[in-house]
Amino acid sequence: GLLFLGVLAGACDSSRSEAKSHQACQKDQEDCLPDVKYVDTTGMAYTPEQLAGKVVVVNFWATWCHPCQKEIPDLSKLYEKVKDQGVVMLGVLTNDDPSDGDLLNFQSDYAMTYPVVRFSSDIFISFHRPGALPTTFVFDRTGHQVGRAHIGAISATELEQTLGKLVAQK
Repeated sequence: GLLFLGVLAGACDSSRSEAKSHQACQKDQEDCLPDVKYVDTTGMAYTPEQLAGKVVVVNFWATWCHPCQKEIPDLSKLYEKVKDQGVVMLGVLTNDDPSDGDLLNFQSDYAMTYPVVRFSSDIFISFHRPGALPTTFVFDRTGHQVGRAHIGAISATELEQTLGKLVAQK
C-alpha cells in the first residue's frame, strides 16, 4: 500500500540529508518514518521492521475532503503500478465517523486500492499533527523523508517521478 505522511514542521537540510542518505534512520531522528505500527482496515499490520527497505508513502485524508476525493483515484492507479517495486502506500483516514461498511462503499466509489489505516493519536503526534488535508509524506528505502510534506492534492505525475527515482535506488 501507499503511505503518505506529511510533516508541517522542519524541512530537511539537503546537505545534511546527503551525508546520511545511505544509512538507515535512527529512532527518533527528526526526518525519519515515525516508529509506529500502522494497522489497516483489513487487520494487516505494517511495522517499522516490515517497512524497512521499502519506499513508503503516507497520505493523510478524510472522506469529506474534496481534494482528497479528487486525488484518490489517481493515487490508486499509481499504487497499482508501483506496489510490486517495493513501494508501500498508506492512506491515514483522519475522520473516525465512517463505519466499516461506509468506508468500503467510499473505497469502491473512488476506486481506492491502497490500504487504509484508521487515525490514531500515535500516528497523528508522530507526524507532527498535519494541519491540512490531504497531506502526503514520502520516505526513501532508508526511512528518510524525501523533501517536505506535500500539502494539498498531489498530482500522480509528480508523485510518480519522485517514486521512480526512489525505486531506482537500491
